[in-house]
Amino acid sequence: MHAFGATLVHDLKLAWRRRDGLVATLVFFVIAASLFPLAIGPDPQQLRALAPGILWVTALLASMLSLSRLFAADHAEGSLEQMLLSPAPLALLVLAKICAHWLTSGLPLLLLTPVLAQQYSLPAGATWMLAASLLIGTPVLSLIGAVGAALTLGVRGGAVLLCILVLPLCVPVLVFGAGAGAAADAGLDVMPQLSLLGACLALALCLCPPAAAAGLRIAME
Repeated sequence: MHAFGATLVHDLKLAWRRRDGLVATLVFFVIAASLFPLAIGPDPQQLRALAPGILWVTALLASMLSLSRLFAADHAEGSLEQMLLSPAPLALLVLAKICAHWLTSGLPLLLLTPVLAQQYSLPAGATWMLAASLLIGTPVLSLIGAVGAALTLGVRGGAVLLCILVLPLCVPVLVFGAGAGAAADAGLDVMPQLSLLGACLALALCLCPPAAAAGLRIAME
């Protein structure tokens, strides 16, 4: 756990020093989510119906922007080799880096969601339920993205290939997350969608860190 905490703090400090990436992600999320009401029109009912799906898609695309840099800096400066040689389990160190990625990309998107939801005339209950679905679902995006980032590390055009690999795998999370927001807006029970999101999170926590660690070992051979 000491290695986990040290890796997490190290990545958070690096992310703070390189704030331009975080700012770019937030600006993209705000602009993309704000363009849809302008294109769709001012009809409140139509905006409310489309809001969960739009906000989830824009959050997914915004999180993709920083995934290609998840292991790139460690690879460039040579610290990735030290991680491979560390006595701590590589999967645990990878999990720490994934947590740092979510704290610097997924969490800010989550905090902005209630503000952006006001553009779509979402009621307070549906807005907070949509935020709850993002709280459960966005860590899954980071976990799945870490596997893609490890597999495409050092590959030419890796950012494009990363999106091609990761986006199809994120479709179930996108469907369940947007479905939770839509169900809350319609006054229906949202527990089935949230339970499925929780199951996706539990499965990703078990499978993705070891898979990403294996991908890093392959990339470094």
